[in-house]
Amino acid sequence: MSRKDFGAKPLSYPQPVWIIATYDENGVPNAMNAAWGGISEEKEISVCLSPGHKTCRNFAATGAFTVSMADAAHVAACDYVGIASGNQTPDKFARAGFTATRSALVNAPIINELAVCLECRVISFDTDSCILKGEIVNVSVDEAALTDGKVDVAKVAPICFDPFNRAYHVLGEKVGDAWGSGRLLL
Repeated sequence: MSRKDFGAKPLSYPQPVWIIATYDENGVPNAMNAAWGGISEEKEISVCLSPGHKTCRNFAATGAFTVSMADAAHVAACDYVGIASGNQTPDKFARAGFTATRSALVNAPIINELAVCLECRVISFDTDSCILKGEIVNVSVDEAALTDGKVDVAKVAPICFDPFNRAYHVLGEKVGDAWGSGRLLL
């Protein structure tokens, strides 16, 4: 097999397309697109965010944020909140066509248009490493994304970021069973 080197770059698959949402000091919702993140403990999420984002000032003040999974139906809106800055466009949440419901558990907005949402409390934010850590307080899912009471990935249609080609791809095709497919090799 022949290989091509791309150098030391943040290139991996899959990269989530997470929409981080916060309230500002006036209760106005803001959202941004973030791809560099993951689950870091059973009830902990970690995301890399530059400290200059309005979102960072917001969660520093409120102690909370939500993480919604971007989806195929809202790819333009989800991309937009990554292009526009909340520092220059204070109404970018509304311009994206998003509406919010205040979380009952944390002081942050749930984006009504996106089916899967992690409601989080800030654990820490290191401005040197740009790492935000949050405690996952709840995961809420729109009932329209459920089949027989279970989350249906086809209905959610989450997207991932392709950093090699600067593109978004929808996830959904099942290729095996976790903690099951590998049993064939035991």
